[in-house]
Amino acid sequence: MAETELERAEKRYAQAKARLQALKNRESTRQRKLDTRRKVILGGALLDLAERDSGAAAILDRLIRNLPREQDRKAFADWGTSSGSPSSTPSSSDPETTS
Repeated sequence: MAETELERAEKRYAQAKARLQALKNRESTRQRKLDTRRKVILGGALLDLAERDSGAAAILDRLIRNLPREQDRKAFADWGTSSGSPSSTPSSSDPETTS
């Protein structure tokens, strides 16, 4: 049986829809990879700065203490001792803890 014009149009439509979805998926993947790359770069820069600057280290310590998920805080459990940054306890020089 010969394919009708309507069937051919529906087939082309389905193919175009699949191509569009594939393009959307590739763009979404590209955006996620770019976002992850930016986070890694900024995270590395922040850690590097915190090793050299006590003010940045205090801010980073505060950020770590305020992470909502315990498993995320555990990832930084040894950061304060191994990198030479201040401990995670607030000091009198921490502007966030002074009144």
